[in-house]
Amino acid sequence: MNKVYPDAASALAGIVQDGQTIAVGGFGLCGIPEALIKALRDSGVTGLTAISNNAGVDGFGLGQLLTTRQIKKMIASYVGENKEFARQYLAGELELEFTPQGTLAEKLRAGGAGIPAFFTKTGVGTIVADGKELREFDGEQYVMERSLVADVSLVKAYMADRAGNLVYRKTARNFNPNVAMAGKITIVEVEKLVEVGEIDPDQVHTPSIFVHRIVVNANPEKRIEQRTVRAD
Repeated sequence: MNKVYPDAASALAGIVQDGQTIAVGGFGLCGIPEALIKALRDSGVTGLTAISNNAGVDGFGLGQLLTTRQIKKMIASYVGENKEFARQYLAGELELEFTPQGTLAEKLRAGGAGIPAFFTKTGVGTIVADGKELREFDGEQYVMERSLVADVSLVKAYMADRAGNLVYRKTARNFNPNVAMAGKITIVEVEKLVEVGEIDPDQVHTPSIFVHRIVVNANPEKRIEQRTVRAD
């Protein structure tokens, strides 16, 4: 089975559709699948529910899909860098499901592991728990959270072999592995493609069984979200 596609647009072709739930890896602008997000924008699909740690920034990352109004709902833990996000939300044009960051990571991991729900103390006594089942364990209150499974997951890894075994670098390993697990179809953007057997099995972060399509983007922009320099 050939998992390697010549470009991001062809990797998405026949997969993405209106109204889907799309999970997108990355932490801020670190480790986001830049080429796949741009191709998703150019595909013109609409009515998307996007699951991601955040919504990018204005004009970059998932912020591009907010500008084009392709996202109807965000499931995220942080949205503070995107003015268009704030405008749409405050105007009632965008749905938002705020989720604590650790809970979001576990929702994706559990979804990928086939676990439909779990209990956590995070959010008990806050609006996060409104309308959700509470249960007591060992004298403590816990809230039940439903896991997340996406129609399509878009992932960024540093390296893949042709079978789809993945290696991430540094902070890009934060949400991407969980996003890769949670997708019914997982499409991965990598900087480096090697032959099967070139990656030490002990160094594989996401095994190939979770990966359906691969595209190489050897020179991503890797934009810095907030640049801070020291004044001399």
